[in-house]
Amino acid sequence: MNAAIRAPQSLLCELTYRCNLQCPYCYNPLNLGRPSQEIGRDLWLSVLDQAADLGVLQVGFSGGEPTLRSADLVALTERANKRGCYTNLITQGTFLDDALLDALLEAGLAHVQISIQAPERELAAVIAGTDVHERKLDALRRVARRDVALTLNCVLHRLNHDSLPEVIAFAEREGIRRLELANVQFYGWAFRNRFALIPTREQVARGQALVAEAKQRLRGAMEITYVLPDYFEEFPKPCMHGWGQVALTVTPDGRVLPCPAAAEIKTLQFPNVQSTTLREAWYESHAFTSYRGTAWMPEPCRSCDRREIDFGGCRCQAFLLLGDAGATDPACFKSPHHEVLTALRDGVPDAVPVPRRPDPALR
Repeated sequence: MNAAIRAPQSLLCELTYRCNLQCPYCYNPLNLGRPSQEIGRDLWLSVLDQAADLGVLQVGFSGGEPTLRSADLVALTERANKRGCYTNLITQGTFLDDALLDALLEAGLAHVQISIQAPERELAAVIAGTDVHERKLDALRRVARRDVALTLNCVLHRLNHDSLPEVIAFAEREGIRRLELANVQFYGWAFRNRFALIPTREQVARGQALVAEAKQRLRGAMEITYVLPDYFEEFPKPCMHGWGQVALTVTPDGRVLPCPAAAEIKTLQFPNVQSTTLREAWYESHAFTSYRGTAWMPEPCRSCDRREIDFGGCRCQAFLLLGDAGATDPACFKSPHHEVLTALRDGVPDAVPVPRRPDPALR
């Protein structure tokens, strides 16, 4: 074990890829697998014990929709809590009834993140592919009445970006203390649908101004996080604070990833908890060590003074756009392939239909 490698701080448990929604911005992979391939409760409990032993402090439960495995979710929350981990449920809320919420809080759940597609029912139904907006609002209000931290999340894209003022106003009316406005990141299904989702320059600029005003006006009452899309920035984001530096993800079928989107990289073989420990995956596996640190970097990253700030950007984005996970993220203006990204961003047609998954039953 390399003593210079820090232990992971957070673990994301993707319990299932199943979901009753068909959101076009979903980052889950195109090949969702089948429910029969999902690892069982006992192995998940072992994963949590291994994570705590490694030093993980925060555990998130997501999907798909994690509440579709409600009994397992309660048991896993209880185990993570007993092992001293801060627990976070990332849900779209449509199955979060009082009984399940009570059980999760009794098990020690510390934080709930609930997502909406839009502040109004009609647009939300268009984006989600089904009308569940009122069920989401019920869940949001149910959680808000409990003694648990709550974040409202809305993924922004071309279809709903113009509703940003209404999203903020909705959060104010509901008394939300933490609002996350995350511009869509193009992985998985979202990458397939990117031409329907990429916002315009005008939408992004208007959004920045609106959020800046709201942050100032609501200071002390609401914390607002606004994540700009990579396609409109000068430098790439420090993806996951560096590959294999802080966090790991375990997928429904047991693969261990350095980030939720890493399975996009087809040139890497990822370890699986069915045959490998988390410790071995984190410290020894080729998948985790390939892009950790700075030694792997090509120019211009290798000599850039930002190499330990953004770590060369996103490996998944480099692979999806260039076919090379070891290339400089084309989101960086210094990348020799930056024009690949700008051409994609600036060449979006005016109107693109919203696609749907062909087999939502798997979701």
